[in-house]
Amino acid sequence: MEQIKWVPNRMPKSDDKWLEIMSLENVAKARAFHSSFPQYQWTPLANLSRMAKYLGLSGLYVKDESHRFGLNAFKVLGGSFAMARYIAQQMGKDVSEMTYDYLTSERLRREFGQATFFTATDGNHGRGVAWAANRLGQKAVVHMPKGSSMARYNNIAKEGAKVTIEDVNYDDCVRMAAAEAEECENGVIVQDTAWEGYEDIPSWIMQGYGTLASETADQLREIGVNRPTHIFVQAGVGSLAGAIQGFFQNLFPNDPPKVVVMETSAADCLYRGALVGDGNPRIVTGDLKTIMAGLACGEPNIIGWDILRNHTSVFTSCPDWVSAKGMRMLGVPCEGDPVVISGESGAVGMGCLDAIMNNPAYSDLKEYLGLNRFSHVLLISTEGNTDPQKFRRIIWDGEYPTTNTPMAEYEGYRMSK
Repeated sequence: MEQIKWVPNRMPKSDDKWLEIMSLENVAKARAFHSSFPQYQWTPLANLSRMAKYLGLSGLYVKDESHRFGLNAFKVLGGSFAMARYIAQQMGKDVSEMTYDYLTSERLRREFGQATFFTATDGNHGRGVAWAANRLGQKAVVHMPKGSSMARYNNIAKEGAKVTIEDVNYDDCVRMAAAEAEECENGVIVQDTAWEGYEDIPSWIMQGYGTLASETADQLREIGVNRPTHIFVQAGVGSLAGAIQGFFQNLFPNDPPKVVVMETSAADCLYRGALVGDGNPRIVTGDLKTIMAGLACGEPNIIGWDILRNHTSVFTSCPDWVSAKGMRMLGVPCEGDPVVISGESGAVGMGCLDAIMNNPAYSDLKEYLGLNRFSHVLLISTEGNTDPQKFRRIIWDGEYPTTNTPMAEYEGYRMSK
């Protein structure tokens, strides 16, 4: 079985100029914007206290984004806030004026008109952009890479977007969307990756993701956890990871949590950059085949990368079995713990944490991170069951099996309860 690869972050620091985008003030503006939507409510924070005990931790908490705006994933937070900030910029207004009621009003239509938002997606980001455009009276065009599932395609199409599946990978779809936006009157590329000259909208998307982080910090305090000691966060281009790292770094500047970034081994561009260790990002090309479709991105967001290289503790590269194991553990948790329905890109944190805590092959990583009975670990389940056929093959049929669960220890713990 292919092993999880990991590397400690020993890269030289940059001037850290991008950390400020995830300031508490900027995140508060994003959260206020999302709170103006009639569909808004906090997503659950599952407290897996029995799983924590089984793993030898003090606490384990999973932010469950399958409940976000009824869209089964967190991505809408970024796309919607970026749209609001773009419209505010075009109108010379502050984003605090961009409430849901204003953005859906006839006044906005008269003063601003209509834009077409172009994007590339493996599924969740495109659905979020399409949903937000639909709700706000704007247009959306969405391109998906080859191999995309029809379930994710249909979820985007039913939001009224023009959507295609192209015969190229995700990163080439990004270039296609950007080129089409350039040619379209009132066309805008809304992408959660950044490159030289395209930095405003990706930074706004990251701020939108800050709503998730801000909610989580409040929810942890409500159950008596002032600060998580460790955060496991998955990365495609690194926008979510950079947003989570940036927010908690700003929230706890003197004692930040240790952050572990996880990528699929098929598209581990951040891990490869950290492995070389010179501070420069690396690119992974090819078909990027993995069950973790939302993480199948080979070119990093330069903003997220800069935050991560300055603050992240460890970068990991995870084979598909890691996510499959995590899906099964969250879907059938220790007796008494809440169930979390987590998709292929959402559950890699659970699988990775389990391997570190239970498999002697990763004892050096466990020691390096200082994971022990005093640790409070936060995971983020970024999506629910967004590809039902693949989900059933993993959960029902046992695709990507593992055999290293210490069952005797677990049975003893369960019976003792």
